[in-house]
Amino acid sequence: MSEQRVLTGITTSGTPHLGNYVGAIRPAVRASLQAGVQSFYFLADYHALIKVGEPARIQRSTLEIAATWLAAGLDPERVIFYRQSDIPEIPELTWFLTCLTGKGLLNRAHAYKAQVDKNTAAGHDPDAEVSAGLFMYPVLMAADILMFKAHRVPVGRDQIQHIEMARDIAASFNHLYGPQLVLPEADIEETVATLPGLDGRKMSKSYDNTIALFAPRELLRKQIAGLVTDSRAPGEPKSTEGSALFDIYQAFADAAETQAMREAFAQGIAWGEAKERLFERIDREIAPMRASYDELMAHPQRLEDILQAGARKARALATPFMAELRECVGLRSLHQEKKVSETKNAGKPSLPTLKQYREKDGRFYFKLVDGQGRLLLQSVGFAHPREFSEIANKLQQGKAEAFEQHQDLFLPLNDEETHALQAALNILRLQK
Repeated sequence: MSEQRVLTGITTSGTPHLGNYVGAIRPAVRASLQAGVQSFYFLADYHALIKVGEPARIQRSTLEIAATWLAAGLDPERVIFYRQSDIPEIPELTWFLTCLTGKGLLNRAHAYKAQVDKNTAAGHDPDAEVSAGLFMYPVLMAADILMFKAHRVPVGRDQIQHIEMARDIAASFNHLYGPQLVLPEADIEETVATLPGLDGRKMSKSYDNTIALFAPRELLRKQIAGLVTDSRAPGEPKSTEGSALFDIYQAFADAAETQAMREAFAQGIAWGEAKERLFERIDREIAPMRASYDELMAHPQRLEDILQAGARKARALATPFMAELRECVGLRSLHQEKKVSETKNAGKPSLPTLKQYREKDGRFYFKLVDGQGRLLLQSVGFAHPREFSEIANKLQQGKAEAFEQHQDLFLPLNDEETHALQAALNILRLQK
């Protein structure tokens, strides 16, 4: 597999707006054209079920978002574009991963912690309104990524934790069953473009300040006319700094057009004229896509056919890989029993081991090594062995908090070493 695999999940909730287009859709479609990359784009409708309990809304949003991405230029012949729920191997892999993912790892997930903190602050039960779906979200996301052996996953900084958790889960699986899963890397989007909304705040459905991406031409003009501006009169110079109108224009214009608008601001362009220029510039880019979007929305069977074709391509990879994983974890045909019993110890990985010793300085130390003797964790020196006995016992039981709460007692670890340690602790925990 020489090509780099890049996987992008698309949330299927809500109707796309200009902010979604500039910040996510347009750059992702451009990235799909890179040479030497095999790109996977999926509609995350399983994820949508966590927070949307309206079947019609789930269906409508999936339709709108599929049409949006295709209208924006995503080529289903070039990429693998599929709906998550059309790949039954994903929930199966989710269960495999669930069986070796520590609850302690999931306790640290940002979304779960945020809900617990909110409940605690309000004096409610910590787990009020916390579904198992919300709690298990990181495992499903890990399955999405690991199923297709993705090397890179483009994410904003708020999603890095999920990629790190996917790496930890994959490392645990590989330690138990051999090197089956690819450890993904977060492809951090440092310069995600954000657009201001009609009121000047970040464009967001939660603020009800969005401009619909594929609104009819006259509705688009009306929405842009509603942009908040200051009270400076025609002929009075206007500042581009902090101007929502200018920021949106700049997101669509080239360098020469942006400079021309900047000069128009300095010369006192009337707000009505500036808004009309903004409308015309956006419509010039959006109009051809709007026509394609409207055509797709009018023919949902065409969208369904495209998604089913994408699912067939995705399953051509997922089905044989899942068969390998089933074999690997022991879900095998019964006629293999003799072969399995004869070889059951041949490839069994050795367990991590905690070793205690005393150095020439008279101080006591302990270290954790993996089954091949590789050092995973090294303590500082203690005057008496009983000082570290409680921490050592917790580590031997696979309790990650023994490390997390006492990091000053160990030599520092880099990211790769931290992943290896987490995998080893998961193995120890599963033996208990």
